[in-house]
Amino acid sequence: MNLRIQESADVDASALIGEGSSIWHLAQVRDGARLGKNVVVGRGAYIGSDVHVGDNSKIQNYALVYEPADLANGVFIGPAAVLTNDTFPRAINPDGGQKDASDWDAVGVRIEQGAAIGARAVCVAPVRIGAWATVAAGAVVTSDVPPHALVAGVPARRIKWVGKSGTPLEMNESGLWKDNSTGDVYREKEDSDELEEVSE
Repeated sequence: MNLRIQESADVDASALIGEGSSIWHLAQVRDGARLGKNVVVGRGAYIGSDVHVGDNSKIQNYALVYEPADLANGVFIGPAAVLTNDTFPRAINPDGGQKDASDWDAVGVRIEQGAAIGARAVCVAPVRIGAWATVAAGAVVTSDVPPHALVAGVPARRIKWVGKSGTPLEMNESGLWKDNSTGDVYREKEDSDELEEVSE
């Protein structure tokens, strides 16, 4: 198998790593994690137990992907980005006793195909990031992000639409949205904050 796993990486024996993947220095991949083909896990990144990462995804340096996150194919997680898993985080219970795994239910972040999470962004579970969406660097996502949306700020709000190329879409004379890098054309769905691809 064509794998590149650095000696300083901590990869659990039960983790499944797809062909062509690279796990770099000081990264940790926990038990039951499933990484697809050609996945890159950068220096110091953390992949939690049972997390799924799809083919051709990139997890950049020091990103933290907590279980039960589910990443589709072609997802980009920027440096030091965080996918959380606890809606009401506490170290202790109301009685002062230390919390353990039985005291809370982990909730995950789902990221769909081709979406990108910028550097130091935080996705607060449970949220869904739609296909080909982009979360700007430093944003804090607290609600679902539609496909093709570019969101920014705290809390994150949609500021533009983006194409599969990642570049902002521009409205043409017909009132349709066009990705000038790929030629793809979209229109806004009626009564919905989403796009659909159309033929121009």
